[in-house]
Amino acid sequence: MTNQHPITPPPELVQQLYGLPQMRAIEKAFEAGADQELEACCEWLVSKLTFREDGIRFADELRAARRPNPPSLKEQALKALDGLTLPDDAFETIRFALDQLDD
Repeated sequence: MTNQHPITPPPELVQQLYGLPQMRAIEKAFEAGADQELEACCEWLVSKLTFREDGIRFADELRAARRPNPPSLKEQALKALDGLTLPDDAFETIRFALDQLDD
């Protein structure tokens, strides 16, 4: 039997957190804990369904729903343009260029 709680962060993560600004370290710790919990739920789901393929599919759907992809760099850049004060021609040129990029 171990004295460690199952959600205790691995030593590698603890090392990564040292030296980070306090708020960023707290964010990363919460992210890691949430990711561990999600993976435990997905493993449980796979183990409980009769057809393993169904469990894997539902686990993948659960991961996608709970951890959506972050906005693309293009989406972030377009959002950053909102609220900026630029000459009209510069604004339109930048927006047009960003719209030409793939997501």
